[in-house]
Amino acid sequence: MGGKIWVESDEGEGSVFYFTLPYHPVSEQKNEVETKKLKEVSEIQLKNLKVLIAEDDETSEMLISIVIKNLSREILRAKTGVDAVEICRNNPDIDVILMDIQMPEMNGYEATRQIRKFNNDVIIIAQTAFGLAGDKEMAMEAGCTDYISKPLEISSLMWLIEKHFLR
Repeated sequence: MGGKIWVESDEGEGSVFYFTLPYHPVSEQKNEVETKKLKEVSEIQLKNLKVLIAEDDETSEMLISIVIKNLSREILRAKTGVDAVEICRNNPDIDVILMDIQMPEMNGYEATRQIRKFNNDVIIIAQTAFGLAGDKEMAMEAGCTDYISKPLEISSLMWLIEKHFLR
C-alpha cells in the first residue's frame, strides 16, 4: 500500500510498533453519490434474503434479528447445530446462515461441515464470542464463507452481508 512499518524496542521495557499508510483524499461529492447509490442498491437487493440465524443465546439472536429484519424476506432460527443442519436440508433456498460456533448438541464447525455435504452455495458467516487466534482459520476450514467475532458490531455485520450479496 506504499506505507512503512517499524518497531522501536527497549530490552526489559517493551516495544512500540509504528506504521504509516498513504492518504489520498477523495472528492466528498463523489463519495456522497457513491454512498447514496450503494444504499439504494442494497435496499433493493438485500430485502430479498432468506436468513438462518443459528444461535443458542436468546439475547444475541434477538439483536441479530433486529439488525437483519430490514434486509430479509424471511428469518429462520435454530438453537442447536443439529437444528441448523435440519433447517438447511429442508430449506435449500436459504441465502445466508449466521452460524454461532458454540452451540449445544453440535457446534457450528460440525454443523457447517454437515451443511456443506449438501449445499456448497449458501453463505455461512461464523460468529463466535471467543475470538481466539486460529478461530477464523478453523471456521474457514470447516467451510464457512466468512467470520465475525462477538460482540457483533452492527456496521461490521451489515458490511459482511453486503460484501457477499452486492457484487
